[in-house]
Amino acid sequence: MTTLYGISNCDTVRRARRWLADNAIQYRFHDVRKDGLDKVTVQYWVTELGWETLINRNGRTWRALPENIRAGLKEDKAVTLMTDEPALIKRPVLRVGDRHFVGFKDHDYQRIFG
Repeated sequence: MTTLYGISNCDTVRRARRWLADNAIQYRFHDVRKDGLDKVTVQYWVTELGWETLINRNGRTWRALPENIRAGLKEDKAVTLMTDEPALIKRPVLRVGDRHFVGFKDHDYQRIFG
């Protein structure tokens, strides 16, 4: 089963959901704010994709973190922060089988589902 992880009011997540619907891809949507995330899931993503790939450095949540936390961030603390503050995660995260992809670009989704 394909799962799309994100936040329902995120524009990029909306575009990804629209693409999946327009291309008749069945998926389950997991709202990381409303449904939450466990540390095991976040750690799995970090192991596969790297924590640097998953951190959304353009968002308000990242900018609101104290500079000393942002500057000294390491994997273990990043996993904890992303688990506690899912808005820190770059969106969407797409799970197809046992693979994960971060972000949305039309051509990437065409390649993934092609």
